[in-house]
Amino acid sequence: MDFITSAINSFFQFKAYVMLPIIVLLIAIIIRMNIREALLSVLKLAAGFAGIFIAFEFFIENINPAVKALAEIRNLDLPILDVGWPPLAAITWASPVAHLSIPLIIAINIIMVWTNMVKTIYIDIWNYWHFALVGALIFSLNDNLVIALIATGLIAVYTIKLSDWTAPEVERELGIKGLSVSPLSSVGMLPYAVGVNWLFAHIPGLKKLNYNPHKLGEDKQSVFSEPMVIGIIVGLLLGISAGYSFKLTLELSVHIAAVMFILPKCGSLIGEGMGNVSEKLRDQIQKRFPKKTGLNVALDAGAVMHHKSILTTGLILMPISVFIALILPGNKTLPLGDLPSLISQVAVIVLICRGNVIRSVVAGIPVIIGYLLIATKLAPMITNLAHDAGASFPADTQITAFTDGGNPVRFWVLELFKGNWIAFAIIPVVGVLFYISYRNYRHSLTENTLNAQLQEAENINAESL
Repeated sequence: MDFITSAINSFFQFKAYVMLPIIVLLIAIIIRMNIREALLSVLKLAAGFAGIFIAFEFFIENINPAVKALAEIRNLDLPILDVGWPPLAAITWASPVAHLSIPLIIAINIIMVWTNMVKTIYIDIWNYWHFALVGALIFSLNDNLVIALIATGLIAVYTIKLSDWTAPEVERELGIKGLSVSPLSSVGMLPYAVGVNWLFAHIPGLKKLNYNPHKLGEDKQSVFSEPMVIGIIVGLLLGISAGYSFKLTLELSVHIAAVMFILPKCGSLIGEGMGNVSEKLRDQIQKRFPKKTGLNVALDAGAVMHHKSILTTGLILMPISVFIALILPGNKTLPLGDLPSLISQVAVIVLICRGNVIRSVVAGIPVIIGYLLIATKLAPMITNLAHDAGASFPADTQITAFTDGGNPVRFWVLELFKGNWIAFAIIPVVGVLFYISYRNYRHSLTENTLNAQLQEAENINAESL
């Protein structure tokens, strides 16, 4: 038993861009994929994810000093450190809940696929930590492993179901069939996004506002449709606000623009790498189980990061997040380590809003407020978890993660298991949003089917001419 525990611990010491490709390679071998094709696909997947990690680390190194300088200029008291999601993931994997969550979530996914609750194969094992974190928080309150695992299982069911509903959105917006978005941090906000998008569609005037750089043709694209240009503008504004010199301001702007150029290239690599594997996996499953058609593979939001509207929305929301943090009553967290994660967090919101940056940014502002207040409130619990995991930092220091530490869905589940009556009162609202989300999912499926039939008819007509 100690050997198994040690082996699992050693495996989860790997970075996501090493661990996930290993898992995908094993799957490729099991489904008898051509070795050369499998290796090339896995290398593309690894390179894409590694590129995103490198770009994010570079981004944090450049933007953190500017954000800190901005806070110092305004003489604000924001003592809670935003350490970003990687330390939070490491803390979670150190919990006894995490290792037990792996077989639990795999079993849940198998049952959900087998009973036709979903068509999504949730292979993104690295992101299981999103589920295990809520279990670890509950376990830290009551030392009841069973209750902690029940909470982990419930949030896994919630996420896998919503991940399933992102597949038609990915197909419509990016033309990638059979791919869904996996992390709780992204798909957890799908019902909220559907509700806000529905609201926008019923407000005169606002419903006509649309800016979608991803869908603009080359002849219609302005210079502002490029995320690189938005990066330059954000860098200039942030540098000037932080009191940077002219030289440092220009350097910061170019650095942010470079990250905005690199990220979509990495996202495309991930899509290419997983395309062949996911197609082969679906074919093998459907060959053995003919009734299991239309299966999807769930992957990290990095797989859709080449969507220009996702990049633009995330980048615009970054300075907005810093500004809100500076003025929001009750907030004690300055967004730093988790700030670039906004790009992936808003991915599903942007997909639901059909790439409309205006709607996505407006929808993102209440989410940011929630992130900040929840991250601040949960900082003592996250700090205690870090101490229990063996992390060392000054005794008077509290840590959190701006987006993942402030995730509203995880906080809601935590409050449910704490017996908070407000959390229970929200259940009917969540139920209504779930129903609207299901209607949106069915509509997107129908729309994609009609578009495919129309495209097929056009191809037949073109061949006959």
